[in-house]
Amino acid sequence: MYQAIVFLPLLGFLIVGLFGTSLGAKASEYITSGFLVIAAILSWVAFFQVGFGESEVFTVPVLRFIDSGSLQADWALRIDTLTVVMLVVVNTVSALVHIYSIGYMHHDPHRPRFFAYLSLFTFAMLMLVTADNLVQMFFGWEGVGLASYLLIGFWYKKPSANAAAIKAFVVNRVGDFGFILGIFGVFVLFGSVSFDAIFATAASYAPVEGAHEATAAVFNFLGYELDRGAALTVICLLLFMGAMGKSAQVPLHTWLPDAMEGPTPVSALIHAATMVTAGVFMLARLSPIFELSHTALTVVTFIGALTAFFAATVGLVQNDIKRVIAYSTCSQLGYMFVALGMGFYSAAIFHLFTHAFFKALLFLGSGSVIHAVSDEQDMRKMGGLRKLIPTTYWMMVIGTLALTGVGIPATIIGTAGFFSKDAIIEGSFVGHNPAAGFAFIALVIAAVFTSFYSWRLIFMTFHGKPRATADVMHHVHESPPVMLVPLFILAVGALFAGVIFHDAFIGEGYSEFWKAALYILPENHILHDFHGVPVWVKLAPFAAMILGFGVAYQFYIRSPETPKYLASQHRGLYAFLLNKWYFDELYDFLFVRPAKRLGTFLWKTGDGAVIDGLGPDGISARVVDVTNRVVKLQTGYLYHYAFVMLIGVAALVTWMMLGSTF
Repeated sequence: MYQAIVFLPLLGFLIVGLFGTSLGAKASEYITSGFLVIAAILSWVAFFQVGFGESEVFTVPVLRFIDSGSLQADWALRIDTLTVVMLVVVNTVSALVHIYSIGYMHHDPHRPRFFAYLSLFTFAMLMLVTADNLVQMFFGWEGVGLASYLLIGFWYKKPSANAAAIKAFVVNRVGDFGFILGIFGVFVLFGSVSFDAIFATAASYAPVEGAHEATAAVFNFLGYELDRGAALTVICLLLFMGAMGKSAQVPLHTWLPDAMEGPTPVSALIHAATMVTAGVFMLARLSPIFELSHTALTVVTFIGALTAFFAATVGLVQNDIKRVIAYSTCSQLGYMFVALGMGFYSAAIFHLFTHAFFKALLFLGSGSVIHAVSDEQDMRKMGGLRKLIPTTYWMMVIGTLALTGVGIPATIIGTAGFFSKDAIIEGSFVGHNPAAGFAFIALVIAAVFTSFYSWRLIFMTFHGKPRATADVMHHVHESPPVMLVPLFILAVGALFAGVIFHDAFIGEGYSEFWKAALYILPENHILHDFHGVPVWVKLAPFAAMILGFGVAYQFYIRSPETPKYLASQHRGLYAFLLNKWYFDELYDFLFVRPAKRLGTFLWKTGDGAVIDGLGPDGISARVVDVTNRVVKLQTGYLYHYAFVMLIGVAALVTWMMLGSTF
């Protein structure tokens, strides 16, 4: 069963990738979508068998992979609760995106290539989440990076799509450099890349009460001799660097909004539900290591909180419907990293699980809106669509309710986000690391902003007077069933995934559900403490949600002129947020322009003037000069040749006479 779950997407990619042109678009769509539906169903079977069954961790061997000296890494599928949760997320969302794309990409002439890329991405993601060692995880890690590049730049004739694909690829390489250094460090420190061996050794690194820390140097990094504790911290920070790139955390977040240049189904699959959560999964998988470095966990908490706040502020003023949701994704990933930094790994994965449903719903819903308004993405050119596309409207409202965490505190009545996001906020209040207080404040403020920009999107898109041209409004139409059915399924998850799985993920059924898949130090009591937070803490996310909704309603329904007035009164702040805190401009100044200047210098001076000038071009030029002079001797006159021969004979006689003299 597990081989089928992992390799059916690969089979679909190979069939359609190699024979898609011969099979045709329809057959390509049905083959890849059919395989993904089967994989998704099997994933749910595995989820209930493993998560709610008796088995803990087991591996499914595939083949021998690397065996070189002490480096051994076999290709095997590691199956535990964390794996099956990710299998459900990846394959469910991917299957629905495949089906949705049949309608959304209907007019694209390159559909077989698109569906082949989708299946390739899904296989790479499955390789990542089923990895039994760090080498296999890195293989999947780079595979999703490649597939992301191909899908973001799918419309390769658009310069903006090509630029966005390159940007995503380059920024992720920065993070991946840290990730692979972290893998090297793990191998040096633990002597293995296998998770079982690493976790078994890591247990001996756990601090023992009353014992003194070892001070002997065990690791050399950048010329510094590090003891065991410092080495673990450095390794964890390097691994987290990889997570920052893949999961779009500040300062390696800049690629995610630009990635919206790809088709909308790509945004839903890669940049909402699956690839961007790879960093969250990686830290949860390596929880036995991260639990041993309080410094690294504090950094993770701080970066997560900063990202949640930063992305929420930028989302307030974005006008592209997909970019608003993209910054929302960036912000929600920050929530997940805060939970990871607190050692609240189950809450992070719970939010990853619920977020996949409502964020994929919002992205696919925005695609339905774009489909209806002739590919327009600027919300300032929408409005008045509520009665024209009512099904899409209600699906978007459900996604917004889940994202903003609508629910009744201290009850089981609430949407998916109400259970998972509120748990992280409450966990940050009782967290023990130094960044906990900052994280709690940042997350509550981000919750206010999230509610505001989410309802701003709804009000600007569906309410008020139409701002599109009469021709566009005349052609507004509801999406076909093949696009709406996936929205209905995701809406069910957005509404009920929280209440159904709350107890298993973070409640009374925690131990029976997670078993040994996640590791928490005995002194970390966050699973117990977050249930006992003060009432005002439980009410804080609810109050934030209400406040954000009220301000958005006032600004975009009752007084639509207010946002324009505020923007004109605070132009500096508005420009700061609209330009995304000027991160792109800063990176352009610090890295892009100097790199271009260096490249131009090496090209023009180093390569052109020095290497080519003194090398091939210089030699060829000298040869040409000599031959040009020799050619002048070929005049065609007989007496010129006789004269040259005479000179030659005289020179020869002279040389012979001088030779005989000496």
